[in-house]
Amino acid sequence: MDMNKEEGILELIRIRVKEIAEKEQMLQVNVTVLAKPLTPEEAIGKPGRRDFPIIIGKERVMEATLQGSKGHAFTDSPQEFLGTLNDVLNLDLTTNQNRAIYAATINALLGSLKIVEKTVHCKDDEPEECALEIAEMILKKYGKVNVGLIGLNPAIAERLIDTFGHEHVRITDLGRDIIGEQRFGVEIWDGNVRTEELIDKSDIIIFTGTTLVNNTFSQIKNRIQALGKNYLVYGVTSAAVSELLGIERICPKGRNS
Repeated sequence: MDMNKEEGILELIRIRVKEIAEKEQMLQVNVTVLAKPLTPEEAIGKPGRRDFPIIIGKERVMEATLQGSKGHAFTDSPQEFLGTLNDVLNLDLTTNQNRAIYAATINALLGSLKIVEKTVHCKDDEPEECALEIAEMILKKYGKVNVGLIGLNPAIAERLIDTFGHEHVRITDLGRDIIGEQRFGVEIWDGNVRTEELIDKSDIIIFTGTTLVNNTFSQIKNRIQALGKNYLVYGVTSAAVSELLGIERICPKGRNS
């Protein structure tokens, strides 16, 4: 799947966030942003299941702290950062590292201003509770439909398959080590080549906000909208972006910092 770059969407967001920061007179203040990758336990606590990507080392959570407010973003390319809010808002957004720092920081910023909620990842048993709530919400709202999950979250995948049946759930991921594997009776498709097929064959699509960081968000969203499909973005990474773009995000157990 030929993915477009995210600079367009993030440049639009950059303009809006700068306007917010200027209105709040935060660009004129030397606001320090500390962005650092969290350990798995810091990010997700001690959940009962051990197959989350962050626990097995595929991803890390970046945490940005801005005036005591925290924002999280998932990435496979963690990098520490220390600078001002203005520094972050002027980052080159062509790399996963910078997009993760940017996403975490604007989550912290909009969280501190009470513009967006649930910018911090849930912990311990909450990811399992979150997955159950997501599956139940979709069933209640849409009935027994075909569901596409873009970005393997094992807890969400298992609950969707339990709820809708393995023949009604399709999953794509970019992880080379899991593509082609069976998870809960469903084959993991290659997200680079079969995401469009997943969208075409699904009634509702759930995709991870981490796609903002890995450069696939725009193409996925555009394909879904072109076909008139229902969709939800899940997780904390896209909290600020979803709020500013009016995108429905689902994150039942996300926390406020």
